[in-house]
Amino acid sequence: MRRAVLTAASTSALVILLLTLKPHHNAGLTGEAAPPDTTPAPAPTGPAHHGTHQANGTYTGAPISTRYGTVQVAATVKAGKLTAVKVLRAPSENSRDREIAAYALPRLTHEALSIHSARIDAVSGASYTSAGYIRSLQSALDQTRV
Repeated sequence: MRRAVLTAASTSALVILLLTLKPHHNAGLTGEAAPPDTTPAPAPTGPAHHGTHQANGTYTGAPISTRYGTVQVAATVKAGKLTAVKVLRAPSENSRDREIAAYALPRLTHEALSIHSARIDAVSGASYTSAGYIRSLQSALDQTRV
């Protein structure tokens, strides 16, 4: 009896530990980035910098196809810092998709703007949307390197 209780307790502790770990990969995407839209990205505004500097302007990220729909953002960069992110496309097939997007996208945007980067954590409960957002934002920021 004592052995059964000890085994059950240790197994439960292990399961809880595993459930609290965050994955460090972009799981859940159905494929690579979808081909860019046929509409060109808005041209950057202001003077271009050469080398490792970032050019000022607004850049459209690649549309990223996820299990629940496409995610696409546009990033505005000023003085080498991310100053705004606009969500262009988000999963909206049904009310649950819209609910998750309404919950997750503002949090993702806030975090990205606070650290001026796409290296942000996913929002719990919105793994697919988060992964698509992060990849689209990173593709927009990659365009700022001139």
